[in-house]
Amino acid sequence: MALQASMAEGLPKVNVAVSDRVLLHLLHHDHLADRFIVTVALTRPGIAEACAQHPPNVSRTMRDLARKGWVSEHTRSIQNDDRRQKTWQLTEEGRDMANLRLTKLGETMVLVRDEDGQLLEIEAKKAADRLASEMSLLQVLLHAQHEGVLTWGDIRFGIIKKQDADDATPPPGRLQPLAGVHATYHTSAPQTRKMRGRESEMARLDKWFDGRSACAVVSGIAGIGKSTLVAEWLSGKQEKQQNLSICWYPCQPWDREVGLAVSLLHRFGIDEKHDPYNLIETLPLRPGAPLDVDTWRRRLLAYLTDAYTVRERFSIAPGGPPPYWLIVLDDVHHIASESRNLLGALLQISQKTPLRFVLISRTSLDFYDRRDVHTREIVDELPLSGLSLDETSQWLDELELQDVNPTDVHERTGGHPLAIEMLELYGKPTHEDWLRFLDEEILAPLPDDERELLATLAVAEKPIPWKALATSLNWEGVPPPRLIDYGLLLELEQGMWLHEALRERLVREVGSAETERRERIE
Repeated sequence: MALQASMAEGLPKVNVAVSDRVLLHLLHHDHLADRFIVTVALTRPGIAEACAQHPPNVSRTMRDLARKGWVSEHTRSIQNDDRRQKTWQLTEEGRDMANLRLTKLGETMVLVRDEDGQLLEIEAKKAADRLASEMSLLQVLLHAQHEGVLTWGDIRFGIIKKQDADDATPPPGRLQPLAGVHATYHTSAPQTRKMRGRESEMARLDKWFDGRSACAVVSGIAGIGKSTLVAEWLSGKQEKQQNLSICWYPCQPWDREVGLAVSLLHRFGIDEKHDPYNLIETLPLRPGAPLDVDTWRRRLLAYLTDAYTVRERFSIAPGGPPPYWLIVLDDVHHIASESRNLLGALLQISQKTPLRFVLISRTSLDFYDRRDVHTREIVDELPLSGLSLDETSQWLDELELQDVNPTDVHERTGGHPLAIEMLELYGKPTHEDWLRFLDEEILAPLPDDERELLATLAVAEKPIPWKALATSLNWEGVPPPRLIDYGLLLELEQGMWLHEALRERLVREVGSAETERRERIE
């Protein structure tokens, strides 16, 4: 049923335990049970990737499942790998348990945006059919847990199909690192929810694209509309420059830098038939092996600056060679820590080639020196805050809701688009789903000291000068730059204040902690 019609009391939290993830994964690959040669899916790296877990967590989970008698351990040969590796499969008892969990977890309610753009609440087991996808139940649940909404047409859900008649199955033993990579990224702006306001931010992106900076960083808290803004802007840009080459890469928590490196090579026209600078040789041949970033960078730079070779490669493409390759890395915070070298290489390459890229992130990025890139106009940073009061009012006018005061909504939500969507769905901006979102996506990742700073400020009746606030918390130094960059902590003339949505959540805390905070600032 449509959520707008249901006004449900609250959506079940999607949080799949690691043991359940493993059971569902092994059940999905149960056809490999008792085989002498199996795929990497039954190894620790394969299980870790499919279940979005670090390998050590997988090892602990497998020991627990083995003690319960639900899995058995075997050393077997792995396809396309000369080494025998440790693998696991379900026992009869484990198979029964996995089927029970499959049935139970299939009843989990998830959010789906269907082909018509309608937001629906349906059982997880029905999501794949609704999206015309071959997603497994585990993939549905993990996406719902990490992304919130499963959207029709998302390329991550689709089937990898052959591109042309020449794309035949390779001979036995032949390595094809780029096989199917076209399905890992968009070649145009993805469909997103309708954007409200953001005219000044759209103008900022236009100014960036027309300027000298190679890289733009759009940052902000979860759900603030970063991807929606960039997608809307990119759609308009592509309409004006139809031969603009787009690579929109959605970074996942389980992504590795090699996945991004391979996708970019494919977008730049590198394949087994066209690889004049031997870029494919820089890719690791073994799963989990590191990428030789320096060699990859040097060879890619040589290729992108070879105008004749690039022109020849794209001679039959409509419009010829692209004026720019525009790379968009969505949710880049998922890979930022382990991909610092690769991101730094891209920044370096972009200064000498027709390469521009946009990074969308919830967190600060540390692969560049901010003062240096700003001085040299290499990076343009665009922190995204909530909608203005006027933009919020215009949105509420469209909804035609009764007894809703725009000023009150804006004060409660800070103009956060997701909060207003919750108002549209449930009739109130502080629905429990909105509060849970604030807890899980914004407050939970913060360090304890930063969260306590915000919680203390939340009990104040008016802004507090930084010196007084810092003294009350025994805080040394300046206000946390990250909180300010993302609009969680505001520097007003009267003193420090915080994002109203967070204040609305934090003032609900009671007990001794609240009492201590009030005493600090009195």
